[in-house]
Amino acid sequence: MNPITLQTELQYLPGGGPRRAELLSRLGLQTVSDLLWYLPRDVLDLTEVRTPDRLVPDEIQTVRGVVVDRDSRQIRGGRTLTAALLDCGSDYVRGVWFNQPWMMQKLQDGQNILFSGKPKRKQARWEFSHPRIQYLDPEDTESDGGVIPKYRLTEGLRLHELRNLMRTAVDACAESVEEWLPDALREQLHVPHIGTALHLLHLPSSRADYESGRRRLILDDLLEFQLAIALRRRAWRNREAAPALQATARIDSRIRKLFPFRFTTGQNQAIREIARDLSRTQPMHRLLQADVGAGKTVVAIYSMLLSVAAGFQSVLMAPTEVLAAQHWQTLDELLEQSRVQRLLLTGSLTAAERNLAIDRVNRGEVQLVVGTQALIQEDVLFPRLGVAVIDEQHKFGVEQRARFSGASTPHVLVMTATPIPRSLCLTQYGDLDLTVIRDMPPGRRPATTHRVQNRDQQQKAWEFLRKQISAGRQAYVICPRVETESAAARDAAAEKVYDYLSRTELSEFRVALIHGQMPRQQRADVMAAFRDAETDVIISTTVVEVGVDVPNATLMVVLQAERYGLAQLHQLRGRIARGLHQGYCFLFSDSESEEALERLTALESTSDGFEIAEKDFQLRGPGDVLGTRQHGDMPLRVADVSRDAALLDEAHTCALQLIDSNSFESPEFHRLKRRVVDRFGEMIHLPQTG
Repeated sequence: MNPITLQTELQYLPGGGPRRAELLSRLGLQTVSDLLWYLPRDVLDLTEVRTPDRLVPDEIQTVRGVVVDRDSRQIRGGRTLTAALLDCGSDYVRGVWFNQPWMMQKLQDGQNILFSGKPKRKQARWEFSHPRIQYLDPEDTESDGGVIPKYRLTEGLRLHELRNLMRTAVDACAESVEEWLPDALREQLHVPHIGTALHLLHLPSSRADYESGRRRLILDDLLEFQLAIALRRRAWRNREAAPALQATARIDSRIRKLFPFRFTTGQNQAIREIARDLSRTQPMHRLLQADVGAGKTVVAIYSMLLSVAAGFQSVLMAPTEVLAAQHWQTLDELLEQSRVQRLLLTGSLTAAERNLAIDRVNRGEVQLVVGTQALIQEDVLFPRLGVAVIDEQHKFGVEQRARFSGASTPHVLVMTATPIPRSLCLTQYGDLDLTVIRDMPPGRRPATTHRVQNRDQQQKAWEFLRKQISAGRQAYVICPRVETESAAARDAAAEKVYDYLSRTELSEFRVALIHGQMPRQQRADVMAAFRDAETDVIISTTVVEVGVDVPNATLMVVLQAERYGLAQLHQLRGRIARGLHQGYCFLFSDSESEEALERLTALESTSDGFEIAEKDFQLRGPGDVLGTRQHGDMPLRVADVSRDAALLDEAHTCALQLIDSNSFESPEFHRLKRRVVDRFGEMIHLPQTG
């Protein structure tokens, strides 16, 4: 018999054969190497499973049994109680869940499961409140004890069959897997050899074994990713020199006099950090993040005017024409009495208008330009670009940070009004320096938020809106779509909502409709009328999510609020309470989805955008952190940047040390460097140097 190697096809592995090899191929597994890297998603720790007679109160314990009964009913206060009875052989235990009616679908009679939690003795029976559930394979005879790795399976393949094959593969080949971490680094990180780690993952004798092997693989994953980001950061910093822009006392005073208010402490600190970067010839690459309404745009404008004062051009790029127009209006009003030459460049200009604008930019006549992606087209050439500001960077791709064309390398300021969790700052924006504004301008009060669940509550909300509008306030009604998609969804389509509310709840007021499918000028006219208080209520889609500032708008109703993410709801809520009056946000939703309830409850309980960002991150995941698309999986194999935040910090620190000290270029890191380039070389879009 031929020896088993990493390249051995699975049909030739003892216990394999053509049938099982075909089943494994459905999982993308062809060779022994593939099998070794098919990592378990979790383990069942059956070493401490107890029978009911051995349970003690208020300690985390696990029981095993079969579901024999379920029920769900309404209790006092409008809450629901869902319960399941588990036959554990010698006795029964009960699991209960409050306000989680979906548990009726997650549990089925006859299921073999584990309950984990802190039991209490109630009415002569043990009861688990909100226990953790793990499902068991009733045909897996090995699930009687020990630590059992759990893998994703395919129809026809049993867990014990896969585990038998895995045991053979690990025993034969785990130690022959090439190690890519130098010994010294492995000791520094306190991780085992890669072969040992695979053995601990697939054949653990305890949960501690499994966690040790898993930690090695997670740290590898995060370290390689952080090294890629650190390489991109170094490449950016090694580009051609940017102009040194000095914020002298005279220039600082002239800029501040343009603003009709004093800067907040947070804004002043942000300006100091940015001005320090701009004074150097090394190109700035900084992220400015702040909560909704904290005044990040003020800091961006200061940075742009500092460039103009030094004789250079500045640009501000926004992802939508609505947001670009809002920035343009702010800048145009601020600079009304100045001699700064400025223009708005978007895709909706006529050919003649666009050609004239580009000609003025290319000849250096224009000092300040606001626009959309029209700013980074090949025929737009800035002869003296000093500062480029990119707003709402998550709506652009990473490579667009470096696509402003011209004779000089600009300083780049990326900003977002969506607070970003620390773990995403180390991934999506890991190649940028970070500035955070946490305080709010004086007089800003957070909007009060209420979840509206039924028709009675809706009527009360509409009545409250009518009283507030009659007192002079203005309101937004947010709809998740423009047109009707189906009969069931008709109530939340903007056009239908506009028609209905104009005839019923809001018939006594001036109501307007705005959405992204309307012509740009029509949208601009609707918003201008709203700003001038010629309209009382706007029925809108999320086109007003960013870039809309009407201080008298204090009311918002969000229909089908469960359809939005937490961060988006927080952004929408940020459109109100921007003046002196208290704001009120009503989230209409009759959904009983666990995730939806968690989101809306979180929004009710806090107005802190940083807390909301962390919660949204936990619920929805990071998406594509390299910014190449809005949604999708993280380019990681086993790590989860929310769950593994502590290891992410460790990997980030290690990667920066290796790159900044130039240690990563030494021969002992050749294998690790090859892995980084193979995995991320095309994805990270390193900017050109020289």
